[in-house]
Amino acid sequence: MTQYSSPVITLSKENTIHDALLLMQKNNVKRIVIVEKDLPIGIITERDLGSFLEYDKTVRALNEIPIKELMTRNLVTVSIDGQDIFSQCAIRMDTFQISSVVIVDGKGKLVGIITKSDLVRNFAIKYPGTYKVKNYISQKIMTCRKTDSLYFGLDMLNKNKISRLVVTDNDGKTLGVITYDSFLRNSMYFKNPNRNYLLPEDSRKGMTIGDIIDSELIVVRSEDDLTKAANLMVEYKVSGIPVVDANDLKGVITATDIVKAYTKVETHERLVKNDPHFA
Repeated sequence: MTQYSSPVITLSKENTIHDALLLMQKNNVKRIVIVEKDLPIGIITERDLGSFLEYDKTVRALNEIPIKELMTRNLVTVSIDGQDIFSQCAIRMDTFQISSVVIVDGKGKLVGIITKSDLVRNFAIKYPGTYKVKNYISQKIMTCRKTDSLYFGLDMLNKNKISRLVVTDNDGKTLGVITYDSFLRNSMYFKNPNRNYLLPEDSRKGMTIGDIIDSELIVVRSEDDLTKAANLMVEYKVSGIPVVDANDLKGVITATDIVKAYTKVETHERLVKNDPHFA
């Protein structure tokens, strides 16, 4: 299990949002577990931060806002002593629509954490040739244009409670993906605990979505093996990839889609073994 389990970055509930942002940047993680006497009591994610920072209207600086005000307290856990831990985590992530599961010992103390990224990595290794991208593609696509403002992009993520937007040019050609992480990586919060939304300081000078998307476009095709998408997510440290066939945007394949595949793959393999018609 520890071969794929993510390192656990922790804080106490009295630490601040500024502390959380600094740790996320330093350790390149999207979530932090909140602990009290080695017991996990909550979790905070980059989405929690993005939503809070857009809608909270107080005048407090980020180093004045304790994490306890926005952390999620209803943790989903799996015991390290259980069987098929990765499968258990996949089922919980799919059922509760969460991005990580906390691993605890018999006394409830924090042992580790398994994230969607860990499941994607494990899926890529174990299940090549099982599914194609088209079997799990998300066809609901939210897009924005590279000329849209950063305020518009962040507002789209928050209002629609989604993790990414596909970025296109004015002719609809796919250029890339923008996520909360795109804002976090460019945020001036890391240098200044004062606040003005989750946006770079220069955004007031007319910065657009096109200014912060990665220059390299990563895409897959509908007919590609699902593990190709999984391997690309691992290699480029992304959680969603546009699916493009002959320059036509068909949808997005995400870590959430691969987690859903993970919940079914072992049953599928057993069926195929007993009856090739299920292949």
